[in-house]
Amino acid sequence: MRSYATFSPSLERALHQALTIANERHHEYATLEHLLLALIDDQDAGAVMRACNVDLEHLKRIVTDYIDRELDNLVTGYDEDSKPTAAFQRVIQRAVIHVQSSNREEVTGANVLVAIFAERESHAAYFLQEPADDAL
Repeated sequence: MRSYATFSPSLERALHQALTIANERHHEYATLEHLLLALIDDQDAGAVMRACNVDLEHLKRIVTDYIDRELDNLVTGYDEDSKPTAAFQRVIQRAVIHVQSSNREEVTGANVLVAIFAERESHAAYFLQEPADDAL
């Protein structure tokens, strides 16, 4: 039995997409909101959200709007790659630990989505918990 967990191919794409979203906006950091936006298109995370009756198109709109309007302080004039925030890293670490403690080998977008909820002060967790009408 392996003592480490690997990322599902879909999660790897979502993590790369989160960094790409931040890079395209010249953000110094990739935040949980960048990660949530990428997870909307992740097959495993998307399936969980749909099962919970989340309107994915509405969620995508409000998260994109938040990133574009509220994270403008992250814009840098430098052409450097965005770095994950401490919260971003904690969420990934929490998902990995959960998978390992469950004796599973693959971390999916669904695991990361659940791990976002522990970041109570984040807008990403807020967007996931609020009814669609109250999200913004």
